[in-house]
Amino acid sequence: MAAFKLKDPSHRVVILANTHLYWDPDWADVKLAQAKYLLARLAQFKTLVADKFECCPPVIVAGDFNSTPGDKVYQYLISGSSSMGPGVECFEDMPIPLCSVYALTRGEPPFTNYTPGFTGTLDYIFFSPSGDIQPVSYLELSEPESADVIGGLPNYHHPSDHLPIGAEFELV
Repeated sequence: MAAFKLKDPSHRVVILANTHLYWDPDWADVKLAQAKYLLARLAQFKTLVADKFECCPPVIVAGDFNSTPGDKVYQYLISGSSSMGPGVECFEDMPIPLCSVYALTRGEPPFTNYTPGFTGTLDYIFFSPSGDIQPVSYLELSEPESADVIGGLPNYHHPSDHLPIGAEFELV
């Protein structure tokens, strides 16, 4: 994770973090613990940055979360709750409330990982929803029937088994 101070006259500060959570679907509790640890450390870092620069910096967290929409990790990141049933906690219970760029703008893509054994969405860009930062565009992803992904990944067009994701933000 890192804090970036803009060079423009506003000298705004933005925090950016990247992660790669454990891959094995049978170890969902490990991934959830990693996500909770990430957000706890990110909250500590945000407090340090806020105190140093006397601001409330927006946060962007991106990476391979190895969790599909609806999994406990995804639920925790967007709601603060890892339960799949009633009793969802409030945003205030979370170290840092987050929102998915793709879910907000167009819906999560059908996949970011496309292999013969698994096809699904595992990669996300989350940001702290506030009046300070807004996604203004996102990287369009291939559709399942696109020629560049037929047969799975990696391939000539995509050197990884994950598609690249991206977003452009505006600080307001």
